[in-house]
Amino acid sequence: MPDTSDSHPDIHWPSGFSPEQAHSFCQTQAVVHAPPATAFALLADVPRWPEWVPGITETRAGPLTRTYEVLFHGQRFEVFMGEQVAPRRLGWSGVGAGVQVYQAWLLTAVAGGTHAVIANVVRGPAAQSLAATSPVWAQRLNTLWMAQLKRLSESAPGGGGG
Repeated sequence: MPDTSDSHPDIHWPSGFSPEQAHSFCQTQAVVHAPPATAFALLADVPRWPEWVPGITETRAGPLTRTYEVLFHGQRFEVFMGEQVAPRRLGWSGVGAGVQVYQAWLLTAVAGGTHAVIANVVRGPAAQSLAATSPVWAQRLNTLWMAQLKRLSESAPGGGGG
């Protein structure tokens, strides 16, 4: 059972995806020196994820609104963008072979930019195997994803690094 003590209280976990029900749970926070709308626009633009999200090499629109097929480290995931409250909240669920994931983002305006929180709940046999062999794998992915979001948001027109 993962340590869930740092779970953010404002995240809306879908049924079956609370941190307490996870095979892997992690959360990362950072200040992004850009407005929340800039970070949100990057996160919500799923077709552009292969350009900047670590491990994602392909995305295709799915058959329904807000659904996508995503290729992540060679594995196909069906992704549903379930929560989009611009520019503050975004959450998506993904299903792949032996794994189910829910990723939530909270973006809060603060002095100098945006306080960004990313949290992941991962379930399934693949998540159990990874947690046993590499307990920090999910945290590493979160850290990379946050670093890329920070870099791109801050270098975007209207971003803090502008």
